[in-house]
Amino acid sequence: MPSDLIILGLNAHHADAAACLVRGGELVAAAEEERFRRVKHWAGFPSQAIAYCLREAKIDLGDVTHVAVNRSARANFFRKLRYVLAGRPSPRLLAAKLKNRRQVASIADALGALPGRPFAGRLVQVEHHRAHLASAFYASPFAESVAVSVDGFGDFASAAWGSGSGTALSLDGRILFPHSLGVFYQAMTQYLGFPHYGDEYKLMGLAAYGGPSRRTAVQRLLTLRDDGGFALDLKYFRHHTDDISFEWPDGAPVFGPLYSPALVDALGPPRGPDDPIEERHRDLAWATQAVYEDAFFHLLQSLQRRYGRAALALAGGCAYNSVANGKVLDRTGFKQLYVQPAAGDAGGALGAACAIWHRHGGRTATMTHAYWGPSFSDAELGAVLDQRRDAIAGEGCLLRRFDDDAELIDAAARALADGLVVGWFAGRMEWGPRALGNRSILADPRRADIKEMLNAKIKRRESFRPFAPSVLREAVTDWFERDVDAPFMLEVIAVRPDRRDRIPAVTHVDGTGRLQTVERAANPRFHALIAAFAQLTGVPMVLNTSFNENEPVVCRPEEALDCFLRTNMDVLVLGNYWLRRLPAAC
Repeated sequence: MPSDLIILGLNAHHADAAACLVRGGELVAAAEEERFRRVKHWAGFPSQAIAYCLREAKIDLGDVTHVAVNRSARANFFRKLRYVLAGRPSPRLLAAKLKNRRQVASIADALGALPGRPFAGRLVQVEHHRAHLASAFYASPFAESVAVSVDGFGDFASAAWGSGSGTALSLDGRILFPHSLGVFYQAMTQYLGFPHYGDEYKLMGLAAYGGPSRRTAVQRLLTLRDDGGFALDLKYFRHHTDDISFEWPDGAPVFGPLYSPALVDALGPPRGPDDPIEERHRDLAWATQAVYEDAFFHLLQSLQRRYGRAALALAGGCAYNSVANGKVLDRTGFKQLYVQPAAGDAGGALGAACAIWHRHGGRTATMTHAYWGPSFSDAELGAVLDQRRDAIAGEGCLLRRFDDDAELIDAAARALADGLVVGWFAGRMEWGPRALGNRSILADPRRADIKEMLNAKIKRRESFRPFAPSVLREAVTDWFERDVDAPFMLEVIAVRPDRRDRIPAVTHVDGTGRLQTVERAANPRFHALIAAFAQLTGVPMVLNTSFNENEPVVCRPEEALDCFLRTNMDVLVLGNYWLRRLPAAC
């Protein structure tokens, strides 16, 4: 097996464009393009993410032996052809898909336009869901498992499954266009007044406030099949025939409405983005989550019986449904679950690279942490602060540098215990959508008022959305009802009833929390901060939300400083630098 393979994995010309670099089977770097472009879910060619990965590896494109793309024009070709001949989709829909196919085919030209020595290696296309399965299984700790991918669509399929063992990974079955759990959930997200790409997490948060009154009505949209699959009632959807706007070249992805007039007739008028949220909307959100779970677990139960394996590796955009993820072990025969941190389309870049590496018989290491993005030296951080001294002074902020890590961590823990909000910028940026202690805004989980304050004054987002607890791994069973490894904040678990009153800021209305378990080995500094907070308060966790304000998570120190200065955060920890907004300026 060649140990000198250098594989650049890409998710290109699709939402959440991203790049990663695998050298000799080891992941070196990975990042989403949105972090550099500062546009959420940026879609196009990920040139800046590529440039970062090459810098991190200290190579240029001429050193890369393979570029692996998580799309394949050949995948499911005859099923596509049969659908076009029989289904008569709209000419504009066909034209949009052909345009996107040409963009994918133009990746070689885009690579040729990058600076440095030209790429002279091999460009390989990997089927979308095969890349998802590879990203799930090969990053997992499992020697063998079932691998499952569930999302909207990719290469004419919405779900796929197979079996992983050692370095071998099969793709044994698919659910094909036009049936899709991702489209079902996205259509209902749009219908309930959340129109932007990626807004499904808002519906998921809202669902906890609803009840079952609308379940029967929503169940009509989707049928469970005897073989473990599912099928949409297509009269309620438009994605398969109608003229739907798909606009995403070099910008934020934009979708037209996926639901049809028949859905409006069945469920009532859709909610506008600025309309108040009524009981009907809350109940429809609850029903959407419940019906999604019915289909999701129906599929997983069937696959667990078929393969008889205890472990599940999960990927695809639907793998971000952390509420469902937290129930997998209760509602299926699986005993172990792994979801890598960039489970959605960005992670297809990793999966494509891993798929190529494993064709050569290798096995990549388990992904135990998500810190694969850029980091910045003390000198770089100091230079940014020096350039902005006037702005910092104008905000009435005290600036100092700590030479001792322990002293800095103690000061930050005391600030949190005193009720202050702390922006925490340290080390390498996270891979995936969650802030996991390196690009985070932190607060005291004991404060009942902190959710309202964070939502209104810093995050500027909907009041019903919950905040997550980052908890010491060794303390999980004392505070949560299941002992889990959840390092990537992708599982929602019930808080123990006798503990809920102590941590109201991270306990959702249904008594759950979307926890991140923090291991000392994975992030020593963040673990030390939480441990210091626990010594002061007796609570071994902090409230953790992403360091941003209706923008992608901050990547560079300039963005962190700007976010701090324009919001009401009290403290910014930038490496070993400390900025404290003095009370008189608040």
